[in-house]
Amino acid sequence: MSDRSHRRLVSTLAALTIALVPTVHRAVGSEEPPASTQEGQVADLTLSFRNDVMPVLTKAGCNLGACHGAMTGKADLAISLRGENPAKDYAVLMNSFINVAEPEKSYFLRKPILDGVEHQGGKRFEKDSEAYRILRDWIAEGAHLDFPNEPTLVKLEATPKEKIIFEPETEIQLKVMAHFSDGTTRDVSKWAVYEPSTLIVEASETGLIQSMRAGETTVSVRYLGEKTPVRLAFVPERPGFTWSDPPVSNFIDEMLQAKWKTLRLNPSETCDDATFVRRVYLDLIGIIPSADEAKSFIRDQNPDKRARLVDDLLQRGEFADFWALKWADLLRVEEKLLDQKGVAAFHGWIRQSIADNKPLDQFAREILTARGSTYQAAPSNYYRALRQPDARAEAIAQVFLGTRLGCAKCHNHPFEKWTMDDYYEFAAIFDGVDYEIIENKRKDKSDKNMFIGEQVVKLVEERKFKDPRTDAPPKPRLLGVAEPTTSGDGRFEEMATWMTSAENPLFAKVQVNRIWYHLMGRGLVDPVDDFRATNPPVNPALLEALAEDFIAHDFDLKHMIRTICQSQAYQLSSVPGDDNADDEINFTRQIPRRLDAEQLLDSAYRALGVPAKFAGYDTNEVSRGAQVPGVQASYRGSDDTPADRFLKLFGKPPRLTNSDTERTSDTSLAQIFELTSGRTLNELLIAKTNTISRLLEAKKSDPELIDDLYWTLLTRSPSPEEKAATTDYLAKAKNRRESVEDLTWSLLNAKEFIFRK
Repeated sequence: MSDRSHRRLVSTLAALTIALVPTVHRAVGSEEPPASTQEGQVADLTLSFRNDVMPVLTKAGCNLGACHGAMTGKADLAISLRGENPAKDYAVLMNSFINVAEPEKSYFLRKPILDGVEHQGGKRFEKDSEAYRILRDWIAEGAHLDFPNEPTLVKLEATPKEKIIFEPETEIQLKVMAHFSDGTTRDVSKWAVYEPSTLIVEASETGLIQSMRAGETTVSVRYLGEKTPVRLAFVPERPGFTWSDPPVSNFIDEMLQAKWKTLRLNPSETCDDATFVRRVYLDLIGIIPSADEAKSFIRDQNPDKRARLVDDLLQRGEFADFWALKWADLLRVEEKLLDQKGVAAFHGWIRQSIADNKPLDQFAREILTARGSTYQAAPSNYYRALRQPDARAEAIAQVFLGTRLGCAKCHNHPFEKWTMDDYYEFAAIFDGVDYEIIENKRKDKSDKNMFIGEQVVKLVEERKFKDPRTDAPPKPRLLGVAEPTTSGDGRFEEMATWMTSAENPLFAKVQVNRIWYHLMGRGLVDPVDDFRATNPPVNPALLEALAEDFIAHDFDLKHMIRTICQSQAYQLSSVPGDDNADDEINFTRQIPRRLDAEQLLDSAYRALGVPAKFAGYDTNEVSRGAQVPGVQASYRGSDDTPADRFLKLFGKPPRLTNSDTERTSDTSLAQIFELTSGRTLNELLIAKTNTISRLLEAKKSDPELIDDLYWTLLTRSPSPEEKAATTDYLAKAKNRRESVEDLTWSLLNAKEFIFRK
């Protein structure tokens, strides 16, 4: 008989013998050791696997994804991730790792203390530790899974829940209390797991949080499957701080300033008119203003001119183009699954909805309940791109509820409340969607994911989706709702109504957070589509107020944009002051950010006065990157243009996911080469009908020409130093056209052009 077989036999016989002995529960961490007889046998059984051993394993990190909690485990042990399935873990350990007859010979004890055996995870605790004693005594008592009527954890409470710590204090001790179903409460600070969201703090084993530098962080506290967040801010002393009492335009400023004052943060000054007009053009319509538009705005003496400019831009066709682009990214408007005609239909519907200022709750409901021809009922293309129930569930939860369900497909969500039951029951709502393929003219017959031709999205009675744990169809249920939903054709309407209801504020919070992100550069919840208890908003009161205002104004996109743009916070300068140079999350200043691909391309072409060319589109219909309905030319076209390649290089997403984070603003060496020596800008500079040609034909003087270029490209006049240097450069030029092209090239590569500030 092998050693392992012998261990299994001894463990099983001992467990069967001792299982008949009465037991009494004792909490992990109790100072009272179990009573023992003279022979060393425990008389009162007090320890269970669920409530006493699991906290020890979790605290030691044994069930993390990098260790035995991985899907396939580590070495010869596989247990559930973060202890989500104690019964399964118990069965696995009892199978070959526990020796009830001789506890100290159990691999379960020998491996974590490196007692004559190897352990890839290294030593997890010492033999004289409380963790070892609990595990040893549990085995000696008979290694019980649990006891009759054993209480379960119902609530985890960490205090303080949030705290601002001012220098010279640099640390704080958390206290964690576990509330059980029998009404008892236990201090489990020693056994909870502490996971900071940033590197500005370090957490000790017992919950002492120490600051490495000033800033804010969230510490996620875990114990027995429950999680709770603690929000902490470590504030520099700033002995000379005096509140600057900045102006207030609306409730946004009131709520932001309440926190700024507490954190001893004075905001930057209000930006000048030149900065504001450039910023609001880029944010609302995706292009920089013309020189005449900028000068006219700056000359205007009306005190309400900023508000009036916002209103004017909200009515322009470019606004619908630019904000339709954002939704096209989220809704996966791309040609491989939708084909070019489907893309045109879906994009056209999105753009018209934005132009009509369709309420966002209605917009969402029309997508979620869409059925019919993908050419005639345009929103049905959303389901054409999502061919499986689980894909539909994940995408819809993320886009409309800011909930990332993907982790719960294989195990209970490690950072959220969602379980595998929640995942499969929500996905079951989207079962029964089928497709009548009218035709499919795909070129690659082996590519089953490509469709070229009309399809009809419809509902059928057959249910194919199954929970892999039971191999049975799950009952459809809405997220966080106790009762199952209808399984009939009306379930989509019920789901859409529930999701967008004013009584379900999560939808409103996600949408206003997304709008805030596009205007302010960072969400109140960041990432913008990752709402969870362990990722709280940086200003919860403001997010709540924005959502309430959004609901009160019938989910009006333009109203919300107008409200944010009219705030003093939106109009702050990007130049830091003495107090806020290190602040990047509280909106005390604007954080400069690189223009998106379409903003950069369209602004360059607008400044040079030439329409951009995109593969498959006539310039009379599509002359800006923000107007391009799909992604085919950028990602799969063989006849792509320099403009198409530019968009891909600078972060236009392929639209393969339903996340705001698929679009990137990262910088790369290839981008630098494109801007400095690439074909796109070079062809733009030498075009015979561009702005340079018109300025030269007007025979303007060098100072006049320089002024025009600066206003056209940077929305300002040149400084005296810039004026002197560029005038001298042009005066010495042997070829005036080439010199003006070089000067224009330098302005196109200036940080002021490439970044929105």
